[in-house]
Amino acid sequence: MSNTKHILQMLKSKASGDDEHFYSIALQIAAAEARSGRRTTAEELRAAVDEARASNSHGASVPISFSRPRGELESLIDLREPKLRLKDVVLHDSVSEKLNDLIRQQLKRDWLREHGKTPNRRVLFVGPPGSGKTMTAEALAGELRLPLFVIRLESLITRFMGETASKVRLVFEETLKHRGVYLFDEFDALGSQRKATNDVAEMRRVLNSFLQMMEEPNATDSVLLGATNHPELLDRALLRRFDSVIEFEAPSKDQIKALIARYLRPMKRPRLAWKKIVDAASGLSQSEIARASEDAVKTAILDERDVIKTEDVLKRLQQRREMRDAFSGSEG
Repeated sequence: MSNTKHILQMLKSKASGDDEHFYSIALQIAAAEARSGRRTTAEELRAAVDEARASNSHGASVPISFSRPRGELESLIDLREPKLRLKDVVLHDSVSEKLNDLIRQQLKRDWLREHGKTPNRRVLFVGPPGSGKTMTAEALAGELRLPLFVIRLESLITRFMGETASKVRLVFEETLKHRGVYLFDEFDALGSQRKATNDVAEMRRVLNSFLQMMEEPNATDSVLLGATNHPELLDRALLRRFDSVIEFEAPSKDQIKALIARYLRPMKRPRLAWKKIVDAASGLSQSEIARASEDAVKTAILDERDVIKTEDVLKRLQQRREMRDAFSGSEG
């Protein structure tokens, strides 16, 4: 591509507010410079892109507004603008290591493509309820500065399997148009074993189509996240399509304490009865624990206190448990 065309494309992408496309073109120019032997210029361009990306992500005073799905997609995909980062989630070291590797590949995806490689983007989250899978999906999107699109499986899967297949195709086409993190929660509802006795031929065809679509090239490098509490139900062929399988565990007592302490900041918390608090939080999700802790802080603020009491936290944790019981019939 000539320099003139590069400049035109960069101006158009800047005018439309598509910064990622702008940076992508700049990195294409850097790659061309490197191929021509001008390594110093290429490195300077890459460094400038990295600096601009960092400046945009940390210096913006107004949150970036992501475009919402429209038309038929509006009933299939929920847009969630991520407010979390990985520091807001308590994770085991092995999980953090795998996530950081994914983030590094995604953030440097242009560098990988210069060498004919593509970043990992198909990831399966496995773990019990409350282990932080959904919260981590939001934090991952936050780290990548991308929108989180949550696929509504109850709208995706219908009695008419031909309709289900077309809806699946519609979602995958969206991943080609809009770069983001796409979360298929309760993934076993879609990816159950093709030999399951309660399965039907049409649903097997839907799964086969899904497998094929996962393998298709994706220029946007959108991240596909599957999350399940029941990995034993998943089809083996599906598992092989993922670049990485990340196993989550229920948070330990120490991790629950660390999470609550993090969300009680900046309040003082002397002489908290941590054993009572941790026991009360056991079985709740990381998101529920974080929200309960934040609500305890709000109570203290409104009471004009700078100190958190054990009763503040216990009360809010109990309220979260009652909410869970009300909506799930006491299931964890």
